[in-house]
Amino acid sequence: MRAVFFIAHKTERGRRAGVKEIAEGIGSPEPFLARILQDLSRKNIIKSAKGPTGGFYVDDDNLKLPLAVIVEAIDGSSIYTGCAMGLPFCSEEQPCPLHNRFKDIRSDIHALLQNTTIAEFNEDLNTTLLRR
Repeated sequence: MRAVFFIAHKTERGRRAGVKEIAEGIGSPEPFLARILQDLSRKNIIKSAKGPTGGFYVDDDNLKLPLAVIVEAIDGSSIYTGCAMGLPFCSEEQPCPLHNRFKDIRSDIHALLQNTTIAEFNEDLNTTLLRR
């Protein structure tokens, strides 16, 4: 997610960002990040352009996407269904000790990610950074 926000921030300023710049900007290993960015680009969550003025960027359609799309593209939907303790047997029928309390938290996380767009988060992030 941090990479997408880094890209959105650069795009807002009329720039595209290369893998090396993004990796340095978010403190991520470049080879690992390159694979993730390629995957996000294939899934049309971000855009990429080759050549001397190339790099990663987002357009208006990408900015309208909910944050949940990023999470699901990288981690799948298990964040919304998996056990809080990582137990394989946890379910409604066989709940772990945290199941019922975590179910509400999980639902809140899903709602937050589904109802917040990349643009909204980027705007809030920029506002926060300006206050510093």
